[in-house]
Amino acid sequence: MPKRRYRGRGGRGRGYGYGRRTHFRKRRFRGDSPLERFLILLLAAAVVGVTIGLFLPKVSPTVGEITGEYAASGPAADALNKLTVDDHPSKAGYDRDAFGYRETDTDGNGCDVREDVLARDLTDVTFDSRKRCQVDAGVLDDPYTGKTIRFTRGRSTSAAVQIDHVVALENAWQSGARDWTTAKRYRFGNDMMNLLAVDGPANQEKGSASAAYWLPTNSAYRCDYVARQVGVKTKYQLTVTTAERRAMLSVLRSCPAQQLPQS
Repeated sequence: MPKRRYRGRGGRGRGYGYGRRTHFRKRRFRGDSPLERFLILLLAAAVVGVTIGLFLPKVSPTVGEITGEYAASGPAADALNKLTVDDHPSKAGYDRDAFGYRETDTDGNGCDVREDVLARDLTDVTFDSRKRCQVDAGVLDDPYTGKTIRFTRGRSTSAAVQIDHVVALENAWQSGARDWTTAKRYRFGNDMMNLLAVDGPANQEKGSASAAYWLPTNSAYRCDYVARQVGVKTKYQLTVTTAERRAMLSVLRSCPAQQLPQS
């Protein structure tokens, strides 16, 4: 009498059990049918389209102009569009000391401008009991990174909070300050409108870069940051490059109601 072949669920024979169903499942996702191939091609096209839409305007300024990447409205954008464009800036002769940072007391309160900025931008401020202007400690809600920094004056701790020229001194020199009088350069170098207490490492990373090459990692502050740069450049009739202007407009596009800061 011939032996019966086992066809159970877990058998290894050629029956209609688990092994055959597994084979069927493997075939389901091979994309052999015309419909499956069409859907795969459609998905690939969508991914390529999104990628091009996101990155091509950044790579090609011409495409950016066509897609409206550099179109913005509002008070800050209107002021930006009035600035003169100069694509041939020169840093020849630049010297940071030409701006006399911390060498003037514009408000006449007898305090170093660094201390004035710390007192304005920090909260929970405490002063040295012997030096009424010197900030010994405080808390900074850093606009550039979004971090909360506890500032304590000291040889190894003071650099955690630095004072940034929002429009960098070298950028100002290239944008027109090279032709100013010494008095005007000193006024610019100590203008509280152009000074912010910020995270030390972020300030070092920025260096003298314009908005074309550096923006705060804290995206929530970018509109205010660009508006402050526009406000300073408007106040001092400084120029912008095409790349700088485009970068600023790309930011201001997301905040059409953005105002310029008060002087």
